[in-house]
Amino acid sequence: MSKFIPFDKLSKKEQKEFMKKKRVTWGEFNPATRKPTKPKVYNRKKIRDQEDDNFGTSLFYRKMAYYAFIYRNNFQ
Repeated sequence: MSKFIPFDKLSKKEQKEFMKKKRVTWGEFNPATRKPTKPKVYNRKKIRDQEDDNFGTSLFYRKMAYYAFIYRNNFQ
């Protein structure tokens, strides 16, 4: 039977081994704290995405209107 030795008196190597045995993993759980974004906070990236999207759709509709105009004028 081994004698009890306080943790402080163990060698650094033995302390590391002891702590390694006690250590466990979190598994699939991630302990990092996450908060949802605040809707009232200014978000520059969100506004840029909306501007790009609006430009693309408006350009698409302008092209369609232009092609429809040409199509109508060629067949009249």
